[in-house]
Amino acid sequence: MTRRLARAVRAGLTGVFVALAAAGMASAQTVSKAVVEVDEVRTEPLSQTVPIIGRLVARQSGIVAARIGGPVGKMHVSVGDRVKEGDVLAALVTTRLKRQQDLLKAEAAETAAQIELAEAQVDLRRQELRRLEGLRDSAAFSKGRHEDTEQRVIVAEVSVGAAMARHERAKANLALADIDLHNAAIRAPYAGVITVIHTEVGSFVTVGGPVVSMVSDGKLEIEADVPAIRIPALEPGMVVAIRLDDKSRHDAVVRAIVPEENPLTRTRQVRFTPDIAMAGKVLAVNQSVVVLLPLGPYREVVSVHKDAVITRQGQTLVYVVEDDVAQIRPVRLGNAVGTRFEVVGGLVPGERVVVRGNERLQPGQPVAIEGPS
Repeated sequence: MTRRLARAVRAGLTGVFVALAAAGMASAQTVSKAVVEVDEVRTEPLSQTVPIIGRLVARQSGIVAARIGGPVGKMHVSVGDRVKEGDVLAALVTTRLKRQQDLLKAEAAETAAQIELAEAQVDLRRQELRRLEGLRDSAAFSKGRHEDTEQRVIVAEVSVGAAMARHERAKANLALADIDLHNAAIRAPYAGVITVIHTEVGSFVTVGGPVVSMVSDGKLEIEADVPAIRIPALEPGMVVAIRLDDKSRHDAVVRAIVPEENPLTRTRQVRFTPDIAMAGKVLAVNQSVVVLLPLGPYREVVSVHKDAVITRQGQTLVYVVEDDVAQIRPVRLGNAVGTRFEVVGGLVPGERVVVRGNERLQPGQPVAIEGPS
């Protein structure tokens, strides 16, 4: 009897201790705060993009031709040489051109002398006319001689005009000779790199004949064949992102949308002007680039960080911190915006949501916020 009573007392005490321990644990769970990090719900532009392969093209490239015909006397460049605007690329033999220039200089001097001679003749005829007019009241005056002298004055004045016209023609021919002599030195029309040599010393080039080909790698544009369904989201002046082979990202501005569609690929050509930062990179014509085109027109959306979203029993939920207490709330999400989701419903800008420590949270649990907010 005594042993049974002792065992009953011990069992009762054990039950009391277990109950007290359970009550203590529950109390501890009620008052303990969970350490979490939060992030703010905010409004930002929707920046969904689709990659399109483009290529670098030169705004200036092509063949540099001879402006006059003649034998090539010297080549000043080779393939791969970098030249500046105005640098001499090749020189034609100028011996005949210089002699032609000297001849026309002499003709110009001759016609200038003819003008002086004609003007002297005019002065002489006018002097004779004045002398005859002085004898008008005397018996020595001859009316016929007076009329002849008047006509000689007119002829002399016309001779001055003819001499001046011959002089202008001589000067024009001399100017043309100067132009030909200047064009005998074939110059770079713009800064760039020589890509092809079309002739050599001793060869004869005709007017318009190819001398070298060159490309201006300092003025590159991006050309991309954009699907027609993406064209409505683009407009001249819009800034888009591009990515080079070295993974660097840059900005480019839509310069032009060519209003011609390829019926086979249903694409349209779009030209982009890259930013100045790309000028310092080693680039090549026809180099591939990735153009990140927007999927739709620009709009701003409410967004929440992806780490704040949890899924339970098929529901999309987030913990919203209100007065240092985590309250669970269902949300409706839209498209992804980088590391965030578009919020269709359930949240408003400015609310704080838990992004770290939300896996162990319970609804209504107090929280202590640490880290970035």
